[in-house]
Amino acid sequence: MIELTIHGRGGQGGVTLAKLIATAYFLRDKHVQAFGVYAAERSGAPLQAFVRIDDEEITNHNQVSQPDHVIVLDPTLIGPQVTRGLKPEGWVILNTPQPAVAFAEVFAGRNVAVVDGTGIAVAQGLGTRAVPIVNTTMLGAVARVFGLELADVEAALASVRFHGPNVDSAREAFEQVRQTTLPGEFRPAAPAETNGHVAGILDADVGGMPSIHTGNWATRAPHRRQLTPPCNQGCPAGNDVRSFVEAAGREDYAAALEIILKTSPFPGVCGRVCPAPCMTACNRGDFDQAVNIREIERYVADHAPRPEPTYPWRAHAVAVVGSGPAGLSAAYTLARLGYRVEIFEGGPALGGLLRTGIPEYRLPQHMMADEIEYILAHGVLPHVNHFVDRQELHRLSTTFDAVFVGTGLQVSRGLKLGPEAGGSEGRVEQGIDFLDRVRHQDVSVKGEDVVVIGGGNTAIDAARTAVRLGAHRVRVVYRRTRDQMPAIMEEVNEGLDEGVELHELVAPLRMHEDLGRLVLTCQRMRLGEPDESGRAQPIPETTEDAVFDLCCDRIILALGQSADLSIVPEGAQVRDHHRLVGLTAAPIFLGGDVADNAGTVTAAIGGGRIAALHIHRTLTGEDLFPPPAEPVAGPDVIGMQLFAHRPRQEGLVLRPPDRRITFTEVRRGFLDEPSHRPAALEAQRCFSCGVCNQCDRCVQHCPEGIVRREGAGYEFDYSYCKGCGLCASQCPRGVVYMAQL
Repeated sequence: MIELTIHGRGGQGGVTLAKLIATAYFLRDKHVQAFGVYAAERSGAPLQAFVRIDDEEITNHNQVSQPDHVIVLDPTLIGPQVTRGLKPEGWVILNTPQPAVAFAEVFAGRNVAVVDGTGIAVAQGLGTRAVPIVNTTMLGAVARVFGLELADVEAALASVRFHGPNVDSAREAFEQVRQTTLPGEFRPAAPAETNGHVAGILDADVGGMPSIHTGNWATRAPHRRQLTPPCNQGCPAGNDVRSFVEAAGREDYAAALEIILKTSPFPGVCGRVCPAPCMTACNRGDFDQAVNIREIERYVADHAPRPEPTYPWRAHAVAVVGSGPAGLSAAYTLARLGYRVEIFEGGPALGGLLRTGIPEYRLPQHMMADEIEYILAHGVLPHVNHFVDRQELHRLSTTFDAVFVGTGLQVSRGLKLGPEAGGSEGRVEQGIDFLDRVRHQDVSVKGEDVVVIGGGNTAIDAARTAVRLGAHRVRVVYRRTRDQMPAIMEEVNEGLDEGVELHELVAPLRMHEDLGRLVLTCQRMRLGEPDESGRAQPIPETTEDAVFDLCCDRIILALGQSADLSIVPEGAQVRDHHRLVGLTAAPIFLGGDVADNAGTVTAAIGGGRIAALHIHRTLTGEDLFPPPAEPVAGPDVIGMQLFAHRPRQEGLVLRPPDRRITFTEVRRGFLDEPSHRPAALEAQRCFSCGVCNQCDRCVQHCPEGIVRREGAGYEFDYSYCKGCGLCASQCPRGVVYMAQL
């Protein structure tokens, strides 16, 4: 993007020049933007106009603070202040009869172009010597400096019906402009200094600050704050969601990935299987549609290069028991903090439930394996087929400086379906076991009638997997309604699209066999008062047809799981039944589902990271926990009326007929075409709730000009602030607020 700032005075046509420059580039098929700063300007008052030129759509509507080039229309404005923020290689284009070397002290080391725009304009009859209209003249000089052709200038002037002397003066300036690089050492312009002087209407600095201190009139004053974005507050992994989305909006995907990797090693996993509570919390959902954060995270993970891993440097060593998302997250966090980490996994490969319990069509194994390899690249040493019982846990506590236990939920909940339920030739099994066997291609349900009992993600995964294995019919039986299912709603909807049937308000009672088939006796339910979970409690119906039978060939139980705490010692003692094994020598920490039973990959990642920070504080005394969060920026502080509606960018999804016959990944992510840029366009929909993103609206709408941009920040001059509150009313994200004096 090229950004220009035009310095002029009221009546010289500076804003029109901005529009003419933009038109010349627009006619070259560029995206352009041109606007001026309109407030109380009068003829002769200093003003600014801005131009942006890009090959892509321009979504930034702020004033230009760091221009690529500047154009000065009035000789009285020539001074170091016009180069404030100007990039070192930029051009300074001056309307002056003097040669460029006359400004060697002011613009040392700068690229400077000069043309007597006023003389040309007056000679052509464009205004008077007192009030020359130099815009069309300077268009010719600008075009020559920026490499445009005279034909571009003439086309731009013709588009607004400027003919005759306007065209002639532009041609003269095109021919007469002189360009040079001035000698000397380049020095950035210093910030403005007032030295206590406030210009009045009769001073040379026309349009400056008023001379009367009006701040004592105010009963309230504007202040700035930073609130917690609701997406950040809603992320169980503790990711800085707003910041990585902002980086993606700038198409700086490497920076976005680095932000995510500060708190989570699994952006690719979470970009596929996370239930996305950040999107549920997104304030934009109250305006049109929530920002598609999950797809942005996936795109960043799939396209940005990972930074170089760190290596252990501390003397302390930590053992991690369990290699699910909690254990791997803890290992990753500790390794980044410099610890020597060893992981102990009872299975043949790392990954835990990520590997055994999530189907390939949702989470491709190669992608998960890549992220695990990145964790191991930090010096983490894995031990597979290494089951840890109480005795082994005691040994680890004497070998390592700390032990983390993240063994997840290993005990599947059963259902008393009658004496024959467990002996039906393996046709009644747990959903987790079913999904694990499918990974090893050790199951066939072709032509079968399958019933899945449960309403969580495992139930939906098992049902959709059975469809892909060729089941004749797949039914999910759930005792509550579809809206109350804990499964990710998108997964439920996709399952229904694929042919899965959902039987709501149905609870299984018992099972028996009849002529080689399984008969599941069920009870119809209705919803009553909320229970401990906050959901309406299912109550048995009492109608005549309330109890009925479902015949099927296979029953899959997906009723949830619970933690196996048999390896966890009581207090400091480790006992094997009644035998004292010994006393733990190192502290033992629990994290993830084994500690809180949250039941999501993202929560397990966050639990592992928090446990790692506890371990670090215990071993070193250093507290790396984030400070208490600021209040959440709710929809009440967001100026939604200041935003434009924009449709959400959606990722590609396989068609249901294609999904039924393959384990190919269903969700394909954003269309990866440079001309489309869906990830950046989607990220730019973010409101940046509660966090300033330098939109400059407070500066633009302050009627007194007392809000000033200082670098990336802002300052209020309370000496002249009347407390009108316009800046706060125009702050889209709740950063500026008014406080009583």
